[in-house]
Amino acid sequence: MTPQELENLAHLRRARDLIDRDYAKPLDVPTMAAKALMSPAHFSRQFRAAYGETPYSHLMTRRIERAMALLRAGSTVTDACMAVGCTSLGSFSSRFLEIVGETPSAYRSRGHDAVEAMPACIAKVYTRPMRAASSAPASAPASADATDPASSRIGEVSVTTAA
Repeated sequence: MTPQELENLAHLRRARDLIDRDYAKPLDVPTMAAKALMSPAHFSRQFRAAYGETPYSHLMTRRIERAMALLRAGSTVTDACMAVGCTSLGSFSSRFLEIVGETPSAYRSRGHDAVEAMPACIAKVYTRPMRAASSAPASAPASADATDPASSRIGEVSVTTAA
């Protein structure tokens, strides 16, 4: 890598750290781009090239990840939605379904015994939301209904069935 590429990557890391740290605050691409010392369009292209997803997609994935932890802890769907910085319950629920593979209510109501029995560092890896269908566990059928917990793309189901 050239020195310029390394410098750009450091700037992108600062923006990604901003997203990870301030996910509950109102963040937009121009704010993130300013942190990376780039124009919004250039920042979006560079971020996607470096991390494989757009800045907004990364922000929403972090928000959903944090909401999942709140829902496992017993928080209501509305409280979890507002706590992670989403202002529309409908948009939050749609995005949650898209990323996790089940509705927030269904996720909250089912058991999470396996996650509670794991060390936190392991649980974080297994419960991290993933968008790509190719990241589904081998045990989950590709054509499963989105409301079926067995179709969850987060790997949590395969851990509970393997335990």
